[in-house]
Amino acid sequence: MKKTLLILALSLSLGVFAQNYTEYTTGSSTDISTNHEAGICLMGGATENDEAMLWFLNKANGGDVLVLRATGSDGYNDYFYSDLGVTLNSVTTFVINNAAGATDPVVLAKVANAEAIWFAGGDQFDYVSYFKDNAMETALNEFINVKQGVIGGTSAGMAIMGSSYFSGEFGTVESDVALSNPYHPRVTMGYNDFLEVPFMENVIADSHFADRDRQGRQSVFLARFVQDNGTRSFGIACNDYTAVCVEPNGKAYVYGEYPDYPEYAYFLQANCVSDYAPETVEAGTPVTWNRNGEAMKVYKVPGTYGGPNYFDLSDWETGFGGTWENWSIDNGTLSMLEGTNPQCATLDVSEVVANTIKVYPNPFDNLIQLESVAPISEVLLYDILGNVLPIQLKNDTTIDTSNLSSGLYILRLKTASGQQTLKLLKR
Repeated sequence: MKKTLLILALSLSLGVFAQNYTEYTTGSSTDISTNHEAGICLMGGATENDEAMLWFLNKANGGDVLVLRATGSDGYNDYFYSDLGVTLNSVTTFVINNAAGATDPVVLAKVANAEAIWFAGGDQFDYVSYFKDNAMETALNEFINVKQGVIGGTSAGMAIMGSSYFSGEFGTVESDVALSNPYHPRVTMGYNDFLEVPFMENVIADSHFADRDRQGRQSVFLARFVQDNGTRSFGIACNDYTAVCVEPNGKAYVYGEYPDYPEYAYFLQANCVSDYAPETVEAGTPVTWNRNGEAMKVYKVPGTYGGPNYFDLSDWETGFGGTWENWSIDNGTLSMLEGTNPQCATLDVSEVVANTIKVYPNPFDNLIQLESVAPISEVLLYDILGNVLPIQLKNDTTIDTSNLSSGLYILRLKTASGQQTLKLLKR
């Protein structure tokens, strides 16, 4: 009887285990540490671009790659481990079925030990439901900002990479629905409460972009962000077979097979003017965000072989190989026309004057050095969520940040002639 009960108990235990997650491992079962590199890879949602995936895998520097997904099986294992010719220690896929699976100690240990993490496609609300507000969220943000491993995702996996995101809680939403009612029950947004990815602050990511006519809904997502948060919004979107790979310096290189196919990435932003907010964003009413036809500035970049074209996420103005467009919404109708660079830096004279301040090094370790022609009257340091952080200023020229963890920070300096705002990365 005792033996029968033991077998039954083990069977029940294995059944619960199997329901929480399924693990597939290819390669070595022994963890190793490598001199890995940081980076972000955003994939448009169809078949992966091999060149972008090589960029992603090479960042692991022969280490361990972890795939997280909520549906499917081990489709990435052989593709990553052997098909692309990159030497890796292992590829492990976890198919996560619930929050218990996401927070299982075995899964969390693999997150901590990985050199690269990839989010597969599927339903982004699965990821929000299983990974957010628990130990998995903490582990992922530590991997991104403390260990500084490379992270990436496709389709739903791309959608969760922005600090703000369309959650898909009640299913997808089409552009015409969002444009006609920005607070439709399906337009479910999350703001700055999940992943903390460098250069993705106030950014909403979207995939399958032009292929599924999602330009209108992405524009509404940005309008909603402005309306709900009272600050400028940003977006990154990819067509099906397009990939964006972001280096640690913020340069986002675009991979694809243009001109053979219409493969583009889009970098959207609320125009940097004093009156940037939408004119009408109300429940049950079509959106109007016109602002003289320049509500949104969009840099459209063709993804080409080798990925030479880029957009710089450190300033949201500088790019190569793309073209600027002006997007606007009038009574629920989206317009996309040729446009010009927003030239944000030229709109505020005080910001230009303040650029006589030198700040170095970047990235930094525990000290930030300041040099300024004019006396600095105020020094404020923010985390990526906008919280003011305590700092120690020595001799008005050195900021001691030894009490801060690794990650991205915003530094704002003021002098009598103006102010300067910079993004800094602590290693």
